[in-house]
Amino acid sequence: MSGSGGASPPSVLFLLLLAAPGFAQPAGEAACRPVRAAFQVLQPGAKWVPESPVPGLDLQVCVPKGSTCCSRRMEEKYQAVARQNMEQLLQSASMELKFLVIQNAAVFQEAFEIVVRHARNFTNSMFRSHYKSMGPRALKFVGELFTDVSLYILGSDISVNDMINEFFDSLFPLVYSHLINPGFPDPSVEMTECLRAARRDLKAFGNYPKMMMTQVSKSLQATRVFLQALNLGIEVINTTDHLKLSKECGRALLKMWYCSHCQGLLLAKPCAGYCGAVTYGCLAGVGEIDRHWRDYISSLEGLTKGMRGVYDMEHVLLNLFSLVRDAVIYVQKNGGKLSATVSRLCGHAQQRQYRSTNYPEDLFIDKKGLKVTHIEQEETLSSRRRELITKLKSHSDFYSTLPEYICNHSSAVQNDTVCWNGQEVVERYSPHIPRNGAKAQPGNHEGKMKGPEPVISQIIDKLKHINQLLKGMALPHRRATGKTPEEEEEESGDCDDEDDCGRGSGDGELRVRNQLRFLAELSYDLDVDDTSANKQLLNQHNKDGAAVPSTDPSSAAPRLGPTAAITLALLLGCWP
Repeated sequence: MSGSGGASPPSVLFLLLLAAPGFAQPAGEAACRPVRAAFQVLQPGAKWVPESPVPGLDLQVCVPKGSTCCSRRMEEKYQAVARQNMEQLLQSASMELKFLVIQNAAVFQEAFEIVVRHARNFTNSMFRSHYKSMGPRALKFVGELFTDVSLYILGSDISVNDMINEFFDSLFPLVYSHLINPGFPDPSVEMTECLRAARRDLKAFGNYPKMMMTQVSKSLQATRVFLQALNLGIEVINTTDHLKLSKECGRALLKMWYCSHCQGLLLAKPCAGYCGAVTYGCLAGVGEIDRHWRDYISSLEGLTKGMRGVYDMEHVLLNLFSLVRDAVIYVQKNGGKLSATVSRLCGHAQQRQYRSTNYPEDLFIDKKGLKVTHIEQEETLSSRRRELITKLKSHSDFYSTLPEYICNHSSAVQNDTVCWNGQEVVERYSPHIPRNGAKAQPGNHEGKMKGPEPVISQIIDKLKHINQLLKGMALPHRRATGKTPEEEEEESGDCDDEDDCGRGSGDGELRVRNQLRFLAELSYDLDVDDTSANKQLLNQHNKDGAAVPSTDPSSAAPRLGPTAAITLALLLGCWP
């Protein structure tokens, strides 16, 4: 055994501990009894435990300098237990982070679906309440639009421009026949197809479809990448959580945790320096993830800071009914010109004199009927995203500190005095430094560094890809104003230059802020049954094979009231 000379207090402690039961070297038949009793806990009824010290010539890792209390089968069992211990420590280390990411991914996805559902209900209510003649027929096109929106968020290969063009293509024949030429029979199939084909060339809805494409595309793309990033975070943690340890690592762990037992030193604990060398060697491949993981959190933070205005799907979708309404009003105001042009293009149009000054009152939304009660300091998805980033940043060093966590939770002796160094109990641990400067972790002659395992390399590649996506979103940078994000959001109303906030139908127009709890305060009822829309989503899922969460008709919310607010409050309240 090695020591550091002098009769200092550590030396006295060293001698006393070596004389204590469990620190004594095997001597005689009684020496292996404590080892035998301890091993029976791991392998009850084992018959291959030596009753007295043996030469141990068949041992491969716990090779003794003299005699030993271990057999080859004991050594194999100890190594299996050492691997199991390491796996459990890895899972314990990632438990809090894993729960944080999994829970947030699920809650955000559900919250986004709630936003889509309410946005659809707003639009349906607008049609049913204020365009009664065509309202019921318009619901089908609204449902199809928001079904595509949901599928896009979940990763389906759908073009935002195509879904919006299809919506307005389908809506134009309906608006034309019910608002421009009311009272005439419904257009024939040929006339309907002609109107659909002519809509874009005529710019029947003005610039509103293009505005809608811009806002919906930007907001949904940001939302989609945000969810993809969270789901990849789960995959990264799961991969390292169930890491397959190499053969060399298993042998090093056996030597660190259980070879002392073979010498009868049941109470010996590994030196912290020695433990760090072994675990750094075992997790060298995992350590390669560290800088990409830090970059991942930083990139995700950049995305969340930019998810405002037209990049905030909550703001965009909950105001979408307003754009649709304004687009319909645009058609009405230009009905005379459209009717004449359609008559020339299609030849089947029933011309009728259009009175642009006598609109039926029920064609427009009563602005006094839409009210939002201001509630201070309500939770928003924006604030929840910031909270998530704050918590993730506290785990930015997760991979770099894994070895330290394992040693701190495996009874390593932190001051490196009177501890096990893999060969014997020493008074003070002195790391071995390779003379030839071999590519190894400093002080690590137990676990040799290798390149990352294929599964780790794949995860790193995926992290690089998602980091590029996050950085490539080109979201607007928040100007430095010296104010908190909450104060800026309060003043901006989640509106920027691209929102076209100055447009609309006049003063008093509803602008639903991105606070979902406000939805319960709307003074009009959304009496649309969600069951049909859910069926559309499931049917589309069966066609596209997209991963769409199951829906239950019993969970439909035919009216928007306190229940909707309570449901969302519970969802948003799930954060630890």
